[in-house]
Amino acid sequence: MHSVRIDYNGRMKDYYQILGVQKGASEDDIKKAFRVLAHKYHPDKKGGDEAKFKEASEAYAVLSDSKKRAQYDQFGAYAPGGGAGPGGFDFADFAKNFQGFDGFQGQGVEFDIGDIFGDIFGGGSRRARRGRDISMDIEVPFRDAVFGTERRVLISKVASCDACSGTGAKKGSATTSCSSCNGKGQVRETRNTFFGAVSTTRTCPNCKGRGQIPKEECDVCSGDGVVKRQEEVHVVVPAGIENGEMIRMPGRGEAIAGGPSGDLYVKLHVKQDKLFTREGNNLMTALTVKLTDALLGAEYRIQTLDGETALAIPQGVTQGEMLRIRGRGVPYGRGTRGDLIVRIDIDFPKKLSRAAKEAVEKLRKEGI
Repeated sequence: MHSVRIDYNGRMKDYYQILGVQKGASEDDIKKAFRVLAHKYHPDKKGGDEAKFKEASEAYAVLSDSKKRAQYDQFGAYAPGGGAGPGGFDFADFAKNFQGFDGFQGQGVEFDIGDIFGDIFGGGSRRARRGRDISMDIEVPFRDAVFGTERRVLISKVASCDACSGTGAKKGSATTSCSSCNGKGQVRETRNTFFGAVSTTRTCPNCKGRGQIPKEECDVCSGDGVVKRQEEVHVVVPAGIENGEMIRMPGRGEAIAGGPSGDLYVKLHVKQDKLFTREGNNLMTALTVKLTDALLGAEYRIQTLDGETALAIPQGVTQGEMLRIRGRGVPYGRGTRGDLIVRIDIDFPKKLSRAAKEAVEKLRKEGI
């Protein structure tokens, strides 16, 4: 059973509007928009907004899946005020279509939104209850961001209890089926709405969604199945990652009784480098050369992220000219790297000796 997300005014949420993207947005645009919102509204951050974070996560779950997105697009999004947009779905018309069915006269009829819209978003099963997503920030040196690195960091979070393996039962103790939900982990509730009585399900508060109750509670977690503790996380920073990007680590967020763990989002902050800056997959640096070398040409040793290398300065190079060293930039794709772009800065002498002045005057007379 899968429910369409509908607000209390009977309007379908506009997932594109929630993420702040156009309907024809690419997968990358959708992903970037979600990353921004996830970092901004995460409830663990100061000034975060759990409701908006969940709303953005819900929108991303649909729009990032090509099949769910296509099915969602067929039904459109409800405009403010309750009117359906082009290709939208109107609940009033939907209700009228059922007037001929036995028992449906808009009075006490019970149906489940998941039963009606079970296949709109691809699949008839209800999304599993899961633990909270959490986020953290780490700083990496410029070179590590270019070539990739690994980090081990300690985070404090709600994790599965090792003593009972998350069951909540004391070691050696058995569990029994929950009497409140008959072992289903969910309880059904019915409430009246403007189009009838709508049935919904929620996590069973007695067994916390596990469907089982321990006969003897775990001494460590007191039967909760989860505990607050520090956990070491191994973060793999991929080569070429940019400042501000986020790494998603599925299942490394907070644990929850009776459901899978949430995700961990790691935001990368790349330190600035004294020699290099980045533009896309290329690295930029500057090299100061003497005036005579600029006029006559020369060879300089230049520092790259791979070590020193020779750079030929062509005769007559100009101030600000860009020279390219191929394959010394940022890795991308399979075995491919960008280039190192070297900007030439000519060191013009402030004072000239008499002999130098005479030489320059001679050049000027020759029209150089």
